[in-house]
Amino acid sequence: MPLGTALALALTASTTSLPAIDIDLGSKTPQQMPAYHAGGNGVERRDPSGAFLYSVALPEGIYRVTLTLGDRRSAGKTTVKAESRRLFLRDVVTRRGQMVTRSFLVDVRNAHLPAQPAGAPRFGQSVLLDERDLASFSWDDKLTLEFLGQPRVAAIHIEQADAPRLFLAGDSTVADQYTEPFTSWGQMLPAMLGDHVVVANHAKSGATLKSFIAQLRFSKVLTQVRAGDWLFIQFGHNDQKAEWPMTYLDPELTYPAYLRSYIAEARRRGVHPVLVTSPERRNFDEGGKIKDTLGAYAAAVRKVAAEEDVPLIDLNRDSIAIMEALGPDVSPRAFAENGKDRTHNNNYGAWLFAAAIARQVHDKIPELAPYVMLKDFNPAHPPLPDALPIAPSIPLEENKPDGS
Repeated sequence: MPLGTALALALTASTTSLPAIDIDLGSKTPQQMPAYHAGGNGVERRDPSGAFLYSVALPEGIYRVTLTLGDRRSAGKTTVKAESRRLFLRDVVTRRGQMVTRSFLVDVRNAHLPAQPAGAPRFGQSVLLDERDLASFSWDDKLTLEFLGQPRVAAIHIEQADAPRLFLAGDSTVADQYTEPFTSWGQMLPAMLGDHVVVANHAKSGATLKSFIAQLRFSKVLTQVRAGDWLFIQFGHNDQKAEWPMTYLDPELTYPAYLRSYIAEARRRGVHPVLVTSPERRNFDEGGKIKDTLGAYAAAVRKVAAEEDVPLIDLNRDSIAIMEALGPDVSPRAFAENGKDRTHNNNYGAWLFAAAIARQVHDKIPELAPYVMLKDFNPAHPPLPDALPIAPSIPLEENKPDGS
């Protein structure tokens, strides 16, 4: 697909004085553009549909991406994701000859941790990454943009930015899933917020409150947060597994205690904690109601939120309302592998769950309400799948997330 008459990228940074970069690609198609190389920029992946990934080598930080979308010769419908499939723009339609500008903020990170002082306990100098992490675009030294649908891209402008961050700590239902058909609400949330706040998704498939600490993911979050940021905390799916004895947390004693430790660590740094109840699994009874598998953990989150005076996002409640509204016949279309997976969403289901969260953020957290662009969502009356198409990412090897 044609990219337009030019693809220009300018990189400026006021805080680290990064050199400006200008790339003029004329009217080249993705197939004619240079492949990405370490320390440079270019096309990372290509797809016969015209979709492509474009990467730029950058240090970790917050970046404002401003896109000029459109083409003088043809119409387009451009969906944009960044890093590991975080949705930012959905179906931006441009007529032939029309140019539009869109802007959003992206959090870029790597796995490095600061060195510890002499004599301090040594836990390692980086987050513990597995093969799936290393294959993703979430932990490398670059910013990756994914252009999908019928992309028409005339220009890209990237510059360093400063904004409040919404850090996400959680499991596979929150994490940046590497490949289709698995998608989390954390990957859809950026599209529902304005361009003055940025989502920093540190969640991990299979994670528990314990393992998130042991794998140094919480340490990474705590090294990046600043006073005024937000920490959204959602665990439960894996914490409840007694067959995982090293990470099991009972809902009455240890699970609430770990939640309180996360809250305390956030507050000590001037960060605002937010508790999120886990979405329920899609298991219907004979009467068309969702079976309870996480109720004790959701109740514990509600209790801790009330006792600690922390904002509560009750996704467990809204996920049940969404699934029961869709019913046993339609709700499988909101889950991966054509509904064979009862825990992990696809793009459509993740969008519904993220929309429920965005609505509650708007209604319950006044400081964040101005940033919420999507707020008129009713979990009892969700849009049907055909009314909410979301361009799929470029096909990669499928790999089911850890956890269930």
